[in-house]
Amino acid sequence: MTVDNKIKTGIITKCLGGLYTIESPDGIYECKARGVFRNKGISPYVGDYVEFSDGVITKISDRKNCIIRPPLANLDRLIFVVSTCKPSPNLLLLDKFIAIAEYKKIEPVIVITKTDLSDYENIMSIYSRIGIKVIAVDYSDSSTIESVKELLKGKISAFTGNSGAGKSTLLNAIDAGLAIPTGEISEKLGRGRHTTRHAELYKICEGYIADTPGFSTFETNKYDIIFKEDLAGCFREFAEYSDDCKFSDCAHICEKGCSVIAAKNDGKISESRHSSYCEMYEEAKKIKEWEL
Repeated sequence: MTVDNKIKTGIITKCLGGLYTIESPDGIYECKARGVFRNKGISPYVGDYVEFSDGVITKISDRKNCIIRPPLANLDRLIFVVSTCKPSPNLLLLDKFIAIAEYKKIEPVIVITKTDLSDYENIMSIYSRIGIKVIAVDYSDSSTIESVKELLKGKISAFTGNSGAGKSTLLNAIDAGLAIPTGEISEKLGRGRHTTRHAELYKICEGYIADTPGFSTFETNKYDIIFKEDLAGCFREFAEYSDDCKFSDCAHICEKGCSVIAAKNDGKISESRHSSYCEMYEEAKKIKEWEL
């Protein structure tokens, strides 16, 4: 690590124990954050572009987006690794994360693993038809790994998904030099053990990727708050129909004259996606802004 008292710029690639690893054009530095950030309730995130000198971060550039847990900033793509089995796909959980990505203006991508163990056409059909990129990975077919690599070029991307879905295995297939530990699947729990303990950017494919801790539950306030008024805008397939609803404040749940419901009944919007929306809407109704 290098320390220099000149003002330099770089990107935070790792945060561990209050120390921030920064990649600058002229080297790798390890810094602490100024106390003024703590006083203002600001924390540097992995992915932040910063200014620093003499081992101290002095400025954090404006972010185009961020997620709170894990703390990552300036993401271009959020890649959801979904296994066909062990653990089985949880479409509600997937839809919640996709909604967060849409809300944050991060491109959602789905990568399906364990394609040799179970069918995946349902997932492929639901999400590819609404314009979300879906890649089915077959480790015996290198072209499928190349398709994932193409998505990473020049971008800051984060990988996430259920524990045991194969995030670390996928990253190691992209670049064996990463040597990210992989966890075994617990047959009793049906999900893997958490192997990634912190957010860290790895430079690869002319961009950066982050392997993040796996998830098995969704805590809305850990990622962001989506109020009920904004939720429909996070389901991209609703846009084509929502303006034709009978009432301008239609919630798209069970209202008469709702064009979104009509599209769902006609098979133009998938049942599972609308069901996820309804459940998320009911949760959002309970959020009281004054309590935040």
